[in-house]
Amino acid sequence: MATSSTVTKPRDILGSSALRPDGAHKVQGSFEFTSDMHAENMLWGATLRSPHPYARIVSIDTSAALALSGVQCVITASDVPGKPTYGLISSDQPVFAQDFVRYMGEPVAAVAADHPETCRRALALINVVYEVLNPLTDPEDAVSGAHDPIHPDGNIIRHQRIIRGDQTATGPIVVEGEYVIGMQDQAFLGLEAALAIPDPDGLGVHLHVATQWLHEDLSQISACLDLPAEKVRLTLGGVGGAFGAREDISLQVHCCLLALKAGRPIKMQYSREESFFGHVHRHPATIFMRHHADANGKIIKIDARFVFDGGAYTSTSPAVLINGITHTQGPYKCDNATVDGYAVRTNNPPCGAMRGFGVVQACFAHESQMDKIAAAVGKSPVEVRLINAMVTGDPLITGQIMESVAPVARCITETDVIPLPEPLGTTVNELALPGGSGLTASRSNIVRGIGWGVSMKNLMYSEGFDDYATARCILKDGVASLKFATSEVGQGFVTLAPQIARSVLGVDEVIIEPIDTQIGSAGSTSASRQTWMSGGAVDGACRLVRERLFHHVGKMHDIDPLRLVIDGTDVVDQLGTFRISVADSSDGIEISETFEHHHRATEELDENGQGNCHTAFAFVAHRAVVDVDPELGLVKVVQIATAQDVGRVLNPLSAIGQLEGGIAQGLGLAVMEEIVMKDGKVRNPSFTDYLLPTALDAPDVIAVMIEEYEPQAPLGAKGIGEPPCISVTPAIVAAIRNAIGKDIERIPVRPQDICL
Repeated sequence: MATSSTVTKPRDILGSSALRPDGAHKVQGSFEFTSDMHAENMLWGATLRSPHPYARIVSIDTSAALALSGVQCVITASDVPGKPTYGLISSDQPVFAQDFVRYMGEPVAAVAADHPETCRRALALINVVYEVLNPLTDPEDAVSGAHDPIHPDGNIIRHQRIIRGDQTATGPIVVEGEYVIGMQDQAFLGLEAALAIPDPDGLGVHLHVATQWLHEDLSQISACLDLPAEKVRLTLGGVGGAFGAREDISLQVHCCLLALKAGRPIKMQYSREESFFGHVHRHPATIFMRHHADANGKIIKIDARFVFDGGAYTSTSPAVLINGITHTQGPYKCDNATVDGYAVRTNNPPCGAMRGFGVVQACFAHESQMDKIAAAVGKSPVEVRLINAMVTGDPLITGQIMESVAPVARCITETDVIPLPEPLGTTVNELALPGGSGLTASRSNIVRGIGWGVSMKNLMYSEGFDDYATARCILKDGVASLKFATSEVGQGFVTLAPQIARSVLGVDEVIIEPIDTQIGSAGSTSASRQTWMSGGAVDGACRLVRERLFHHVGKMHDIDPLRLVIDGTDVVDQLGTFRISVADSSDGIEISETFEHHHRATEELDENGQGNCHTAFAFVAHRAVVDVDPELGLVKVVQIATAQDVGRVLNPLSAIGQLEGGIAQGLGLAVMEEIVMKDGKVRNPSFTDYLLPTALDAPDVIAVMIEEYEPQAPLGAKGIGEPPCISVTPAIVAAIRNAIGKDIERIPVRPQDICL
């Protein structure tokens, strides 16, 4: 006798591993990235960039370029109709350089032509006469005043101190070091691209762009174009990664200017080399730290000095500085501190947001110091960290009380019990050896090391920023439509938002409307904020819709709406037998609600660095196991064990993806990724010479999610994206030190740092 069974597919609600709606399209190659877009009658745009890090512009002659067949127009600084500068925090960066160029790669002019090759030839015909000047390349010269100002606003972007507790406090154990962090690139795979379409009347423009913050772009673009904001519309194009590099303006204004000048659609897209000059990078930094501790290893006082190289323009350097210095103590108790921090201008490329945002630099220093304390008092790295681990209710060196759930000790202990990998066998495959294939390393030369890193990371924006996110939900005939301006850059909000709607409203079908500026701002996709902020906005809008649905059902069926709840995909009476599907209950009606989510207010630091400047925090521990060939200076990261404080896991698959991706970026900074500078010039603007981890470099990642519900968060969840890349870097470096018995105070660790 034949039998049959019915398999019910689990609903993609909160807590499930819902798949990305764009995942299959990306795998199949059918997903449309911004660089794939096309418009009828389209021209191409391209940018002329300075070959010098610092020079005076004597003259610009565009006549030969304009005479070239196929060239539609050429624009320079004189063609900018509105505000000549832009910037996220300080509007100090010119749309086009006019009097001076201040970094290698600064835009000087742009062309529009019928073909990319025509653009290339036109750029070569623009004659720019430069008077080359002596560049400021050493950040210490900016701090000391040894170099004349390179910008009207001076060479110091921001100086901030933190003074806390007893400034004379000392301890019997004193350890110190000066730590150097190199310049890292975000290295996203989808290069900068935009398509600008002018309005038929030439009085407005529609820009399709890969960006992290549509409304901030809109504000800066409209000011430069001298157009009302309502005449500039932005739609998010397909984005191939961001990691902070798309927070700042790159080609947006240039593309719109060319479109309005030519009266035709303009497409711009950077090559990989141009991308290195077209976006900001992670700040290089030099950090001095001195820790005083008691004989047991408990921290008594920290002295520190930070110098962040912001490059030629401000970008987000003031905020990066504050993040860095306010995380001096790391996730550890500390009553006394003296911290001095500088963010400065140089003629190096501009630096700004990158995953970890200032805390990466601070963490490398404070974790290196924790290992020195452990060695000085004869304790293990784990013991010393547990002795100092902060808990909820502890004060920070800014005077702010740690109100977030702070399971620091649990992060450490749960990471510690993760099994270590098996010892390296005598018959191991050569791909598992440092250096990989080609018999580079000999098994007999390899030594293994284990290292630790623990960190905390602030979530959302700080220092009184009016941070909010907006979302709209429409319920009609059992289908929910969501509208928000949240930039999807790979973090997975297009997966999470429907999960929220299904959970709150009991629907299965959720439509995401185009992501554009036709709704209020969602803020930036950065600072580990979108799950909290835009997630809170979607949740709030859906709850308002649900409340109105309950009132509708109650009125139609004479039931008190307060008795109604969502059970699966039905509206049910908690005190009776009434049940109706959400689809049937919303048949023929449309309910629309918009919600704006704000977090609690923060405040600026005072002159002594005191104040409640951060919103919330997340914590993580990493343990790295590495194999090292000390003779060749080669490293293989074998395993990363980690336990991360996540509040609540909303999508397990997405969460592990964030952890593994962040660990890969932290690994890159630890042992290979660095933009090499000499006299203000970038020497390796390509993936031939700027090395990235590949699948063969990826270690085994064993992760534990620590779920302790965060009461401040609208969904109980903390942002996951940034913490994975922060303390994995010092953990890897500590493991290298452990393997070779040599102090290393610079990242990335180069072969010569190991073998010489």
